[in-house]
Amino acid sequence: MLFLVLGRGKTGRVVADVAAEHGHSVRVVGEEENRNATALTAPFLAGFDAVIDFTTPEAAVSNMRACLANGARMVVGTTGWYQHLDDMRSLAARKNAGFLYGTNFSLGVQAVLRLARELAMALPHYHFTITETHHVQKKDAPSGTALSLQQALQSANPSLQVEITSKREGDVSGIHVIEARSNEEVIKIEHEAFSRRAFAEGAVRAAEWIVGKTGVWNFSEIADQLS
Repeated sequence: MLFLVLGRGKTGRVVADVAAEHGHSVRVVGEEENRNATALTAPFLAGFDAVIDFTTPEAAVSNMRACLANGARMVVGTTGWYQHLDDMRSLAARKNAGFLYGTNFSLGVQAVLRLARELAMALPHYHFTITETHHVQKKDAPSGTALSLQQALQSANPSLQVEITSKREGDVSGIHVIEARSNEEVIKIEHEAFSRRAFAEGAVRAAEWIVGKTGVWNFSEIADQLS
């Protein structure tokens, strides 16, 4: 298959490497070549089986509008743009595109989300908090993953009010800690990404999955089909 990777940042480069390791052909387009999505024309996009976006929140919105308007299959790993989600879902539906987005493409994080829901139901009277740590270049805070964890906890137990603490340090790929505390004990669930490869692997497998499909999915809805 032929994949288009949008973004020459650290994660985008790893995504391109992983896609090549999977035997796919890859074209990488950076933001300097694609300002306001000007490179994403219908003839250009027609040559790709899927598009994978790891850019910035601002660039991702323009990229999604262009790709989805042309009926492309698109995987978006960029976060911080979800105020536009309803518009993008509607655009994808109108144009018969394939659109798959997610706050975190690590299969390990998907397992943590399931554990979070179970813990919230099992310990309804405990006090829950989330602490997330990322590299200093990360623009959105809290992280999309932390917000997904918060949503998982609160959807499982609507009485919970889960606070998030965000830290930005060095080149940390991502650490998320859920803490459930009572007066007698504390339980912690921690996920640490040692590199961006876990996200890249999931994104490439998501792109393989979406080829030829029409519809809109959150990664958490289809992750169990990839494990």
